[in-house]
Parts: sequence; C-alpha cells; structure tokens
Amino acid sequence: MNPRPSIEVAVVMRRERIDNRWQPWRWVLADVVPQEAGFGAEARLLYKSDDEERWLHPGFTVELFRDDAEGYYLNATTPAPCWFVLWRMEEPGQEGGQDGEPMPKPTMVSLSYHDAGRWLDAQETVEQVPAPQHVVEWMRAFVEEHYVQEPKKRKRPESFKPLQDRFGNPASVSTEKKFGGGHD
Repeated sequence: MNPRPSIEVAVVMRRERIDNRWQPWRWVLADVVPQEAGFGAEARLLYKSDDEERWLHPGFTVELFRDDAEGYYLNATTPAPCWFVLWRMEEPGQEGGQDGEPMPKPTMVSLSYHDAGRWLDAQETVEQVPAPQHVVEWMRAFVEEHYVQEPKKRKRPESFKPLQDRFGNPASVSTEKKFGGGHD
C-alpha cells in the first residue's frame, strides 16, 4: 500500500503591537514554511522588537487524503491557493508561555477547504496564508489523479414539478368558481 503524500512544515506566528487600550498585542499567522532539521521540536522565538515578535512552531505533517480530493480541488482552483492553520491560545504555565502571557499554539495545518470549513464550524481560530507555487503544483497533481467531479443533475423545469401546499401535501388547481356571489 502506498503511503499518503505528505510534506513537513513549520508555522510562524507573529505577535504585533496594536493601538488599542483594551488589548495592546494580538497574535496572527505569519507564514507556513518547509520544515528543516535545525528547527528542533519546540516552539522558539525567532525575532523580537518593541513592536513585534515572531515564533517558530515546528513539526507539522500535511497529508493529502484521497477522500478529501474535492477540498484540495476547491483550494487549487481559487485565484489564491493557501495554507489553513488552526491555532489556539495557551494559558501561561503551559508549554511555551513567556512572561506569564498566553501564547498561540498551532495545532493543525491543511490545504483542504473542507478541513478549514469544519474547523470554522467548530468556532476554532483558523487563518490562512498563501501557499508557495511548488506546494500548489504538488496539490494540483494530487487533485488531477484523485478528484472525480460528480455529474451535475439536470433540474426539472418548475412546470413539470407536482404541486404541493406549504406543508408538502399534494395540491390541485381548479378554474371552477366554488364560492362567491354569482348572479342567477
């Protein structure tokens, strides 16, 4: 059995200063980069200034699944194919936290629109960044091999549909006048 196609990546999260009296900082997804051996296994600070921090979160495997080929097709055929990253905030004291501040923790990375939709439906934090051209080509090759578009079903004209009332019961139309004050 062939193993699923996969690539190893790391996620870069950015902490940026914002002009807001209630929240001086916010975390955003900065990038998804190819995994390198030197990244290690733990999140680490890459850059820090008065207005910004960048943290590297290594060790994510992005696999392509045949039963999700449509999700990759939807991503590959958009004008801007992208990575989808699900991330959560971790409270201080859990892995990573610095200076007693909550830290972001990416948990999943995908190229599938369906994955992103499920995560959003679960009210998770999902962000996207553009995918590089070589990753998009890799995804497109997978889609061409595994995606089978379902044939469109012909819609019947409205005039051929049976009449139903608002409750779904059969209805009939008559041109015969049943009520009213007709002259005899």
